[in-house]
Amino acid sequence: MGKRAENAHERFTNGYNCAQSVAGAFADLIPMDESLLLRAASPFGGGVGRLREVCGAVSGMVLTAGILYGYDDPCDKGVKAEHYAVIRDLCEQFRTRHGSIICKDILGGNPQIGGDPAERTPAFYGTRPCLRCVYDAAEILENYIAAHPPKTEENNT
Repeated sequence: MGKRAENAHERFTNGYNCAQSVAGAFADLIPMDESLLLRAASPFGGGVGRLREVCGAVSGMVLTAGILYGYDDPCDKGVKAEHYAVIRDLCEQFRTRHGSIICKDILGGNPQIGGDPAERTPAFYGTRPCLRCVYDAAEILENYIAAHPPKTEENNT
C-alpha cells in the first residue's frame, strides 16, 4: 500500500466521505489549512451530494490535482489544455480499474439518490466498493505525483 492511499483508506474508515478521504491524504502538500480543504471536498461525497454522479473519490483526486497542478491564467490555452489532459488521464486510470467514474455505475443496481449517508457498518464495507475506490484514486494520484513532483513556492520548479 502506498502511504497516501493507505491514509485515504484510513480516513474513509474513520467517517470522512470519499472526496474528503482522498483530498485529505494529500493535505501536507497543499498550501491551505486542512480543515478548509476538507470543507472544500465535503460536497463531492456520494457522487456530489449523494446524487451518484462523478464518484467522490475521483472528485477528491481531481480537486487535489487542480490545487497542485492547476492553472490560474484563463488566457493560457496551452497550459489549460495540458492540465485537462492530465485530468483525463487520471480519470481514465480510475475508469480502467472500476469500469466508470460515475458513482451510480460503480455501485451497480439502483443506488439510493439523496437521503442520509449510510451507516459505516461491516455490511456497508462488505457490499460497497467505496473503500477500494478511495484507495485507488489516492494511489493513482500518489503515483502521478511521484513521477511529476508539483511546483511549490519552496522549490519553484
